[in-house]
Formats: sequence, structure tokens, C-alpha cells
Amino acid sequence: MTATPASLLEEARQLHGGLTDLRHRLHREPEIGLSLPRTQQKVLEALEGLPYEVTLGEETTSVTAVLRGTAASAGRRPTVLLRGDMDALPVQERTGEQFSSTIDGVMHACGHDLHTSMLAGAAGLLAAHRDEVAGDVVLMFQPGEEGFDGAAVMIREGILEASGRLPDAAYGLHVTSSLLPNGIFASRGGTLMSASDGLMVTVRGAGGHGSAPHTAKDPVTVAAEIVTQLQVMVTRQFNMFDPVVISVGVLQAGTKRNIIPDTARIEATVRTFSAENREKMAAIAPRLVRGIAEAHGLEADVDYETEYPLTVTNFSETLHAQEQVDALFGPGRYTEMQQPLSGSEDFSRILEAVPGSFVFLAATPPGADPRSAPFNHSPLAVFDDNVLADGAALYAQLALSRLASLAASGIG
Repeated sequence: MTATPASLLEEARQLHGGLTDLRHRLHREPEIGLSLPRTQQKVLEALEGLPYEVTLGEETTSVTAVLRGTAASAGRRPTVLLRGDMDALPVQERTGEQFSSTIDGVMHACGHDLHTSMLAGAAGLLAAHRDEVAGDVVLMFQPGEEGFDGAAVMIREGILEASGRLPDAAYGLHVTSSLLPNGIFASRGGTLMSASDGLMVTVRGAGGHGSAPHTAKDPVTVAAEIVTQLQVMVTRQFNMFDPVVISVGVLQAGTKRNIIPDTARIEATVRTFSAENREKMAAIAPRLVRGIAEAHGLEADVDYETEYPLTVTNFSETLHAQEQVDALFGPGRYTEMQQPLSGSEDFSRILEAVPGSFVFLAATPPGADPRSAPFNHSPLAVFDDNVLADGAALYAQLALSRLASLAASGIG
């Protein structure tokens, strides 16, 4: 029987028990970074027996699975990529869930266990309707999203050529534990999330006795001035309508209160929402830091690290995603975000190469106030299992519908 959005959603909801079990098993054994052997094994078990061409990463424990649809016209094989990230965070869980992490100091606090389970569910749905898949589907099970740039590793290892050609469209989903009411999907065309960069500074002075600071070169007071002036710089050199965020997360110096140390360390995260501001910040932040140090007769080593680029969605692909949410769930389940988020994503690297979109799905616990519920990365973040089937259905529907439209237009 031909899959309709309604029938596909019903099939997905019949998978609820299995998806929940997989999510709980992933949650109990979270892993960090690019090496996720237990997670990879669970994904392979979920794909076992399905007609996918599976490739494992060499630099990382990624899983790439390609489904060759049998509804494609001869010589025409458009490709759609679907991504789910798999890694956890160095967070000590305090949710009290029965399936809480059994790994000390590690937690799926950002919901990647849900993403992995939903994409595994979509794998089953798409395989069941292989004769309706008008092209190829690439499933991207990605490690290392949380600061390890796993997407770049998978691109280097060939994820964008996994089907034999560059994907025509790419989609990712991400759950939230607050912000939006349970079950709401959200996205926007254009800039969706900020770029992320790092500012690392070592202020070099000369140590001495705390009772005689004039005989030393105090890096602590200079570091304190740098922290303050970075904030002033943002308000005086950047347009408030194209925002910039600098947050100092590390400020380290000294060993004892009466000893002036030789050095002080500053580490900050920098978020920008335009390529122009990203380039400008990379130039003026180091200049400011060095200038302040020099003004006090000290030196500053500055390392400005570019990390994840802006996450920019394609307007037509985002509209397509909205249309598929409406087709599956009816009106009222999708909302257009009025402004970008200041978080960052390495799926941005996929969207730099392929037109696509990235959609948020609220997994806010039932009864919780989305305005005050603990947000992603919190040790108290709780995600509702009831969204698993909906996410799996949307993944599958995005691939089926987009491949059908691409095949109909002769792309492939």
C-alpha cells in the first residue's frame, strides 16, 4: 500500500515501544566525542536486516547507511541526506530518570539519544517503503557534534559522496527540553544559528610579592580589564541589530592570594550571526587584547580559533519541511522562528555544501513550563519520549516527498 503522510505517521507510532527502548539504552550508556563504540553497535543492531549499504568511519565511529530506492527512473537517482548526531556531554546527570546514565560524569543532556533513535526509526520506515523511494537516501549517524566537529570528519571521509553523487537536499532534526510547547516543530529560512569561534588569551607579566605590586607586572588586573573591555567593544563597535556575543568561560591565574603570578589565562566563546561580523571579530578582538596588555607593559598571546560556521538554511527546503510537518500532523504543529538561536551546529558544514534545512522539535516534558524547564546541556534536562515517533515520521516523510519531487522534475 502506498504510504500517505497519515499512514506513515501511524506506522511510526507503532514503533514507539522499540524507539523508546533504543533511546533508553543509548541514554544509559552515553559516550563523548568521536569514539562511540557502544553507540555505534546499537545503531548497527537497529539497521541489521534492513537493505542498507553500511559504511563505518575510519577516524571516528560514524555510521553511513545508504538506501537505494527502487522507484527511481532509469539513470535518475536524486539523493537526500538525513542526519542524526549521537554523542553526549561531560555532564553529571541529576534527572532521577529510571534510565539515567550509568557512566559517571557523562549524560545525553542535549537529546542526541533521541536523534539517533528517530533516525533509526526512519531507517525502518524507509526500508518498508523502498519501492516508493524515488532515489537514494543517505543516513548520517554522526559522532562528535559537541565540540569535536564530527561533521567535518564525516565530510572528509566521504559522507557527501556516499550515494555516488552530491545530495540534492539535506535535513537534520534537533530536540529541545524547553523553549517551545511539547511537540512543536520550529525553524526559519536563512540564518538559523550563530557561528561559533574561540578566543584564547595568555597574558604574560612578571610575578612578585602581593605586597609590592609595583615591583611586578601583574597579569591578573590586565586580564580583568580585558574581560571588561571585550564587552564594551561589543556595544561600541558592532551594530546592535547584527548581534555579537562574547562570554568568558575560563579565567585562571595564580596559586596563592599573596603571590602575583607570571601569567593569566582567558578563554571565551564568540558567537556571530553574519559573515561580516565573524571576520571583523577575528580581527579586532585580538587587536584589543594585545593593545590592553601593551598599554600596561605586558604581552598577550592570542589564539583566535574559527570553529563552526553559521547555520544557514535554504528557504525553499525550509518551506518544504514546514509543508511536511503540516501534512503529517495538521496545522498548528509548526512555528516559524522570529530570530536565530545563539547556539551553533556542525550540521552547518553540510548546509554549506547542500541546500537543506534544520528543524527543532520540542520534547518539553508534559506539564512542564517551556519558559522555565531546564534547557539542553543542563544536568536536569528531561526529554519526552513521546516525540520519538513524530521525529522518525518527519525524517522519513522529508526523504520520500523530496525525492518524489526531485524525480518528477527530472533531477537525478
